[in-house]
Amino acid sequence: MFQLIWNGLFVGAFYALVALGYSMVYGIIKLLNFAHGDLYMLGSFLAFVILGGFTGLFGLGSIPVLLLVLLITMLLTGGIGVIIERVAYRPLRSSPRLAALITAVGVSFTLEYAVRQIFGPNTRVFPIRLEGSPIEVLGARITMPQVVLMLVAAILMFLLQRYVMHSREGRAMRAIALDQKASLLMGVNVNRVISRTFFIGSALAGAAGVMAAAYYGTIDFLMGFVIGLKAFTAAVIGGIGNLYGAMIGGLVLGLLESFGTYWFGGEWRDVFAFGFLILFLVFKPTGILGERVVERV
Repeated sequence: MFQLIWNGLFVGAFYALVALGYSMVYGIIKLLNFAHGDLYMLGSFLAFVILGGFTGLFGLGSIPVLLLVLLITMLLTGGIGVIIERVAYRPLRSSPRLAALITAVGVSFTLEYAVRQIFGPNTRVFPIRLEGSPIEVLGARITMPQVVLMLVAAILMFLLQRYVMHSREGRAMRAIALDQKASLLMGVNVNRVISRTFFIGSALAGAAGVMAAAYYGTIDFLMGFVIGLKAFTAAVIGGIGNLYGAMIGGLVLGLLESFGTYWFGGEWRDVFAFGFLILFLVFKPTGILGERVVERV
């Protein structure tokens, strides 16, 4: 039983990191950024390229090198997220939501097939593979890489929570989420805050991509598609637009998949996960922590 819980929490931590970007962007500009999962994929490929140039540092140990590459990749993916927002989404901010949604799908395919053209369609082996001997804890087999990656994910989520809830920039984000026009009249630089939101969300997705690549050992240009859908599912389950909801939704989805795989088999994992998404949309469309919003007219 504890093994199933641990496996669910481990996978759910990755879902939560990616889901945070969905929730941050939707909470501020009400955009479902379906290209967000591809930033997860892009982060893994950027780390792949960076590690190719840092082969001489491998003697320092895999974890210190990976943490250094993680920081560099977060900066790069965050910058790419800002460029995407500036080029693809900002010109459509006053357009109907459907236009921005279709653009997000176009950006997703652009990222996927640009990477395919550069790196080819075949699966690549990641230069660093985190491995360790399992330790028995309450009947569950836990490895040190799993513990390290869970700690890194928890630290990133904690820092994001502190930033959004206890900083001036975080207050600006929350103000824009409540009323963008009023925030603009009060002197808030809306464009800069939205760009910063895209930077943070993209950086977290890139970090999740690096950690997943280092743990599973392989990367491919379509790896962001499924986890993008799973992260969206996690955001909806937790309450899209709510940071705490994204974290809880990711962990809940990971646990649902873990128990669903145990009960029905691995081939039913995705059916089980998306089936719960349908149930949440039918019976509690606002999610676990979401609140009903009254549309002002």
